[in-house]
Amino acid sequence: MTPRRIAEDVAFCLVFFTRLPLPHFDFGGRALAQAVWAAPLVGVAVAVAASIAHLVASAAGLSPEVAAALALATAMLVTGCLHEDGLSDVADGFGGGRTRERKLEIMRDSRIGAYGASALLMSALLRWSALAQLGNPFLVFCGLVAAHAASRALLPAFMHLVHPARADGLAANAGSASADAAYVALAIGAVALLALGFSGLVAAAILLAFVFFGFRALCMREIGGQTGDALGGLQQLGEIAVLLVAAAVLT
Repeated sequence: MTPRRIAEDVAFCLVFFTRLPLPHFDFGGRALAQAVWAAPLVGVAVAVAASIAHLVASAAGLSPEVAAALALATAMLVTGCLHEDGLSDVADGFGGGRTRERKLEIMRDSRIGAYGASALLMSALLRWSALAQLGNPFLVFCGLVAAHAASRALLPAFMHLVHPARADGLAANAGSASADAAYVALAIGAVALLALGFSGLVAAAILLAFVFFGFRALCMREIGGQTGDALGGLQQLGEIAVLLVAAAVLT
């Protein structure tokens, strides 16, 4: 892979996964699966932005709780709540539909239901609580880098192992990620987990494996595959898992 190709893949993922004000790029019809190995690097960028917000809030004398809320809000602003939207759609679809077809129909509905709202509330609450417990800006930085990079490192492997649940939509258009893309992303995610120390890396890796395979089994049972919303839900679960490990091992 050439340096130009690496830069183009990173830029593609930044455009796709964030709302950062970036220059216009011509990607020549490239599919997400071809560049998705770089998703963990996007996670690092999101973590840096959130960490800066936390550092500024802390330096201004705001409490750890308020600084944590501002860090979380910054990450959500940078990503346009892309993954939160996926989590809420998955919760609504899996919780509210009786058949596979009805679940997929609900997941496409832009309206949010009780299951989706509850999932969003719990996601925000758990992440905020973990960041507030970390408190110290350096520890928050370590936790955010590990969580945002490692959670996105799961996406290429999920796209490689789980086929799309329908013939159209984001997952189908994105294509199937290669095994090489999955391995590269997982390696980047593992490096990011070093921010938690060796014990934190091991604990987070084990927990992420449970999240990955458990969510894979759930998706196969509920809708027979994966969707773009499912990828967003997986990222959220992974981020929560790593932040909880960070709060446990770094404080």
